[in-house]
Amino acid sequence: MNRIPLANRAVALPLIGLLVAWLAFMGAALANLYVPQPIYNNVGVATFPEEIVQIAPYLFLLGIAAVSVASLIGKRWAQRSRVEQGEGHKLSRAALRFANLGVVLGLAAGAIFAIGNFLGAFNTYSGRAENPVLRLLSVYVPILLATGLVVYVLLAAFVFNHESEKNTDGTKVKMTDAQKALGLGYAIPILATAVAIIFGLAVYDVTRTNLQVWIWVIIIAIVATGVVFGTRFANRARAAKPAPAKPRTALTAGASNLNFVLSIIFGSAVTIMAFSFGTQAISKLQTWSNPPIDCVGVECNSIPSITAPSLQWLLEEMAPAKVLLLLAVVGIYVTITERNKETAPTKKAK
Repeated sequence: MNRIPLANRAVALPLIGLLVAWLAFMGAALANLYVPQPIYNNVGVATFPEEIVQIAPYLFLLGIAAVSVASLIGKRWAQRSRVEQGEGHKLSRAALRFANLGVVLGLAAGAIFAIGNFLGAFNTYSGRAENPVLRLLSVYVPILLATGLVVYVLLAAFVFNHESEKNTDGTKVKMTDAQKALGLGYAIPILATAVAIIFGLAVYDVTRTNLQVWIWVIIIAIVATGVVFGTRFANRARAAKPAPAKPRTALTAGASNLNFVLSIIFGSAVTIMAFSFGTQAISKLQTWSNPPIDCVGVECNSIPSITAPSLQWLLEEMAPAKVLLLLAVVGIYVTITERNKETAPTKKAK
């Protein structure tokens, strides 16, 4: 592993996280097929089956965490490579941008996951007498884990940058007041939003009614308070004396940006296709029976059945998605490394 240059590893690691995310998302889609469905009688009254712990949210969160953490580590490797190879090392610079993109996408996915769980919790459990423990494990815990993931990755990637903050003797630099304020400026709005989400769900679970107007007012007030305090700490950090800017070469940076964008356009399109085709393939394992047209006095339910994966299904449905994902991963890696290959040795910046 150490024989591979650090910059190359920084490009490859987020792509490995993407592979893990695809596997986790496909597992979540498969787990959702086994969630018991409500049964309706001929007058439309629903009977809910026995509740189970929802595994899919944890698998989705595992995939998001794989991309986020892998990109975070890749970012640190890219920064270390820039220190070792010099500021002009093109592949290190491209690897840093690519890792930053992975971190941002992971943060966005984590936020969407938490908010989606919050909004979906109202309809999914409407009319049920839920087990409080199952409710906690299926809804509240994933939201809290997603919030913790977002806060950790955000602070580790953009506030407490250990790879670029070391003393000359190699020891870590202690946090300054500006860094503490900046960290609070990032974290407080996110934590306040999480508190508001948990508060809204708790009120809904206790009262068993839709959120009333005043409850929404309280939720918004909590979020607004977090934004206000976050802005205050951010301004305090901005008022601190900024570090001297490092010189940059605009022309070479522009060429590197162009190459980076071209590789991402290809990779993003093929990656979306891989996730979409994989999800569609798994959904085809579930089939629904057709109830009779005149179902008075007989069973009127359309009951789903799950077919075991077959060799034909693997080759015709799932294999194309896997190949597309491999094409995306290999294509992104080769494009970034080839377009940023050094034509001459780069001297370390003084």
